[in-house]
Amino acid sequence: MTEPRHEPTSTPEPPQASAPPQAAPPQAAPPQDSAPPQEAALPTPPEASAGVAPLAALSIRGLAKRFGEKIAVDGVSLEVPAGSFYGMVGPNGAGKTTTLSMATGLLRPDFGTALVHGVDVWAQPLEAKKLMGVLPDGVRLFDRLTGEQLVTYSGLLRGMDRDVVGARVPEVLAALDLQADAGTLVVDYSAGMTKKIALASALIHAPRLLVLDEPFESVDPVSAANIRGILEGYVASGGTVIVSSHVMDLVQRMCSHVAVVAGGRVLAAGSVDEVRDGSTLEERFVQLVGGGHRTEGLEWLRTF
Repeated sequence: MTEPRHEPTSTPEPPQASAPPQAAPPQAAPPQDSAPPQEAALPTPPEASAGVAPLAALSIRGLAKRFGEKIAVDGVSLEVPAGSFYGMVGPNGAGKTTTLSMATGLLRPDFGTALVHGVDVWAQPLEAKKLMGVLPDGVRLFDRLTGEQLVTYSGLLRGMDRDVVGARVPEVLAALDLQADAGTLVVDYSAGMTKKIALASALIHAPRLLVLDEPFESVDPVSAANIRGILEGYVASGGTVIVSSHVMDLVQRMCSHVAVVAGGRVLAAGSVDEVRDGSTLEERFVQLVGGGHRTEGLEWLRTF
């Protein structure tokens, strides 16, 4: 009788001995062990996997483009911090427009890459272009549409809900002082109005990055002031703006960062204060680019 009693008492002991090993694994793998993989997976999307600094809204790496025998862009590399107002300045033919066209997916580079918030512009064009609003040089628009139709079409083309587009279009037209001409065909717009309606089309989907090539060209001073206000508010809310311009005073007052480009290369880049180095941006630009000429001669041009 005692033997069977000893057997049951011995049988409960093994489960008690085996229980600790079962309890140990959960203690070794609580949420603390599972959290790191999740945290690593969040930054890994495109920026970390591509090795881009987290604050880079646009990363240009070794972009190059040749047209026949002419090298238009010769290995340009730039890092544009997120939340910055970035100016790109240079003489005519410096390669600014070509660089921006390659960086935004409008012109295929011969070499190099461009990343928008870590998304490769040429490997993932649809994803990258959703993050950008682009005002290219020499704007080509569907000018047989009215201004309202063009901006609406731009929003729908980017996959926006029709009701959202319908609510935003009057607001952006009013902000750019185009509400009175919303029903006018774009082909009948002046050069300044065409520039503004193209900007409205770039803004409608609220992109994270705006790339604007000469946005103030042909625009009257009042409209230029309105546009500056819109862009400054956009940057203050976390957006990033890149502008190409020849107006040094405007870039110096408006931009936080600047790059000087000439001959298809970057001569200087950084904050405006770093680049101008104690002088005005225009003086520093002339020093870097060269090409200043004496004004002797032309005596025949003097009237007295």
